[in-house]
Amino acid sequence: MGLKILAINWQDISNPQAGGAEVHLTEILARLVQKGHSVTLLCSGYEEAVKSEEKDGIRIIRTGGRYTFNWVLPFKLKKLLRHEKFDIILEDINKIPFFTPLFHKLPVLVIIPHLFSDSVFKEINFFLGLYIYLSEKPVPKVYRGFKFMVISESTKKDLVAKNIPAEDISVVECGIDHDLYQHDPESPKFETPTIIYLGRIKKYKSVDDLIKAMPKVLEKIPEAELLIVGEGDYKPVLEKLVQDLKLEQKVRFAGFVSQEQKVKFLQKSWVSVYPSLKEGWGLTNIEANACGTPVIASDVPGLRDSVLPGKSGLLFEYGKIQNLSSALIQILSDQNLRNRLIQGGLEWARKFSWEKTADKSLEIIESIINQ
Repeated sequence: MGLKILAINWQDISNPQAGGAEVHLTEILARLVQKGHSVTLLCSGYEEAVKSEEKDGIRIIRTGGRYTFNWVLPFKLKKLLRHEKFDIILEDINKIPFFTPLFHKLPVLVIIPHLFSDSVFKEINFFLGLYIYLSEKPVPKVYRGFKFMVISESTKKDLVAKNIPAEDISVVECGIDHDLYQHDPESPKFETPTIIYLGRIKKYKSVDDLIKAMPKVLEKIPEAELLIVGEGDYKPVLEKLVQDLKLEQKVRFAGFVSQEQKVKFLQKSWVSVYPSLKEGWGLTNIEANACGTPVIASDVPGLRDSVLPGKSGLLFEYGKIQNLSSALIQILSDQNLRNRLIQGGLEWARKFSWEKTADKSLEIIESIINQ
């Protein structure tokens, strides 16, 4: 008989603000449905969103908004639990913790892509950052005795440092859709040496470091170009930086693109760069590798877990523009190195699938319920 599962996350995959955490959770939940389990996702609403609908077999219930969800959640959760019985709650903490164990006595699996810790101050103003920073502090106490599922060894180390027992933490890495992200040997790379950044354009993603590295790269490889794919509130700052550095002819903003176009960009680019301050994992790194493209990423928690240095790509010291530009020049100018990294990246990407991720997640869920 199938399990009845309630998942709680700040956003669902259709939310315009959705990111990697929503992809991760949705891929797992959709596969749990395929295995015969009943799944409900409780999340925040957004403009023009309906209150309730079904997607990929997942019943989605939306309440509150982006900035109010954690405040209205306890009331909505209590009401929902009065009318329905669930076997377990999956609480996905990727912004402010919900502290749901304070409002029910059901088994809980706590899913954490990564905690912001003090890196939150890189993204938002001090007072809102302080609110999020302090909200994470009670996590070890409120969730004592519950099991955690994280997406990288880096996040596990972060939780252990916050006094969460290592034996309560399972690492289940993200998967990848191999039907979508594929290497096409018949599809040539761009004629021009092209660097791609693909993802949300947020301040902590540090895409400005990549733009600042371009003048050094152009000194050695004048024909190089940078393609920035994605949207976000930090985009106007980056556009101004491009103008200030007189790089308008060398940096292109593609905006939001379809999945098919995203794959084509990854397949045709010479190297993909992820210069972020901190991540739970580096899904774009694996997607790029699966498309036959080497990666360069900052050597920070999460991203270092998704790169095999010297095999699938290179790591550079975060914030060091000179190190980043040197890594870019190295890959763009050395075809033999690129070919080795392409083959190594393809092998590395084959290790990850959403089916594996969902199977391991279900094992943890079942073990919690059986206990």
